[in-house]
Amino acid sequence: MNQLENENLYQVGGAIRDRLLGIKYKDIDYCYEGDAISFAKDMEILQTNQDFGTVRVLYEDKEIDIASTREETYPQPGKLPVVTRIGCSIEEDLKRRDFTINSMARRTSDGKFIDPFNGLGDLEERKIRVLHERSFIDDPTRIIRALKFSVRLGFNLAKNTKRIQDEYLENINYNICWHRMKKELVETFSLNKQKAFNKFIKDGLYKLLGPNQTVPVVKSSIEAIVKQYPTKYSWLVYLGLFDLSNLELTRAEKKILEWAERLKTEKPSNNTPFESLLIYRLRLESLDG
Repeated sequence: MNQLENENLYQVGGAIRDRLLGIKYKDIDYCYEGDAISFAKDMEILQTNQDFGTVRVLYEDKEIDIASTREETYPQPGKLPVVTRIGCSIEEDLKRRDFTINSMARRTSDGKFIDPFNGLGDLEERKIRVLHERSFIDDPTRIIRALKFSVRLGFNLAKNTKRIQDEYLENINYNICWHRMKKELVETFSLNKQKAFNKFIKDGLYKLLGPNQTVPVVKSSIEAIVKQYPTKYSWLVYLGLFDLSNLELTRAEKKILEWAERLKTEKPSNNTPFESLLIYRLRLESLDG
């Protein structure tokens, strides 16, 4: 018996979106209409999170995450949400998600397609659309997620979503969950797409990094530079041109930025990360520009 075929279990999120687009996907997110931890009691459980009603199981030699359907509220704009109810309907669960194209589900028992916000229509029109007016106020990291999907999928913001974004960027609340912001920035700029950097500046998304940012003028293709010098810190080569003091940087990331600053007065040594050389070169170019 296939335990993942259940009338209350749904595939949700990115796998549904990518399957409809004909894009390969690695992982499938599952959502159980009810209590996922109770549902998984007869499986090999690896990890649970009671507060969020999530469970990780080992199924056919694969680790699978199953979330309970839940409702959330944002007590503080920009901070992590608080779960108010576990076990709501799948439609209520989909309401809390970021964009219509990520708010579709497919029931595992019979393949029934759930699309309360016309995500399929937005896929066809190649549009990124938020679910409600307060979406970016609740979670401004969604602005960077929108950039990521825009670049990765070749989509554009829906007109009303662009308006909501512009209005938020004119009055940013910097009481942001910086851990989540960094995660989205890393994923976006690790795609190594010049288009992401250009839109980041043109649309004013750089303002999310903190107030009083200096806008760089870079004529070189950062994408070409990173292709020539591959690094797991490619995102930092792009964003090292900005003030990143709000982000939670690792020791290695701090070292890269510190050396990029030291190169103003010191010659490079054997200890100088090559990413620092790239950032310093781009900073000089920006000054010349």
